[in-house]
Amino acid sequence: MSDFSFEPMRGLPERLPTDERLLWQGAPSFRSLAVNAFHVRKIVIYFLVLGVLQAAAQLSAGVVLTTALQPFLWLVPMGLMAAAILTGVAWASARSTVYTITDKRLVMRIGIALPVTFNLPFKLIESASVRLFADGAGDIPVKLREGNRLAYLVIWPHAKPWEFVRPQPALRSIADADSVAQLLASALAAQPATRPNIEPANFAPEVAAA
Repeated sequence: MSDFSFEPMRGLPERLPTDERLLWQGAPSFRSLAVNAFHVRKIVIYFLVLGVLQAAAQLSAGVVLTTALQPFLWLVPMGLMAAAILTGVAWASARSTVYTITDKRLVMRIGIALPVTFNLPFKLIESASVRLFADGAGDIPVKLREGNRLAYLVIWPHAKPWEFVRPQPALRSIADADSVAQLLASALAAQPATRPNIEPANFAPEVAAA
């Protein structure tokens, strides 16, 4: 039985009204989430570089090679363990997350131990952007109108990185992000009272997990 079998509709706390249409549902790619939100690759590289620097320092001090390489005996396992833990958290986060776009709102069901659902009607959204990774996955953060705020720590990792003053909830590491962004753009544009925009974010493409 699913952990979310109590939901009347997947990812939603209640059934949609008869005048509201479901346009798209999805979840993060856990591999992409591990690399781009939990920075698993950077953690592994950090421990490797740390080991190389320590070994180089000892070699320059005249220590024999076998002794200089001893830091790798504990740094590499530590790095792999940290990467494994973060990958597991990314998997659990992706498994418990459902993003929903209707013709009237964006809904985010997030949270591993304590799931919570955020309803974001289009009238609350000022703008949105898309950040694409090399494998086609990407992030779609949305900026809320002034006076509407979600706490960064509450929505992380489903938030645009480093936006602490005005946190931007985000669809993180979703497959085919460009197509989803276009779908969201069309849905937002159909709301004459809001007229938000979707624009490419000024980020260089990043390589997602293999």
